Amino acid sequence: MPKRERYLWVCTNERDAENPKGCCSRGGAEEIRNQLKVGLVKRRLVKNVRVCESSCLDLCWAGPAVAVMPDNVFYGRVRPEDVPEILDSLEQGTVVERLVLGPEAFDDPGKVPPCG
Repeated sequence: MPKRERYLWVCTNERDAENPKGCCSRGGAEEIRNQLKVGLVKRRLVKNVRVCESSCLDLCWAGPAVAVMPDNVFYGRVRPEDVPEILDSLEQGTVVERLVLGPEAFDDPGKVPPCG
């Protein structure tokens, strides 16, 4: 089986609506995952990039979250309208800086404003 250059892990975790952590699923993660998959096919990137469904990436406060591996890049607050820009970045070998979650997002969730 050929190894792909990149793997996109889209958190689709679902929690009860009353859970204060929130969840990526309610933020449109399934639609994001589906749009990424369709976009990869349209751009003929499926041999190089694979979209995978993930459970919790522990970034609930900044969801929906997408991890780009092996680059170790984590995108937060991703919306369906961000998908074309993410696909462009994969083609160009760049990063969508405005979506990148820095190290502080992992250390202290309070430093990342809640989605809204």
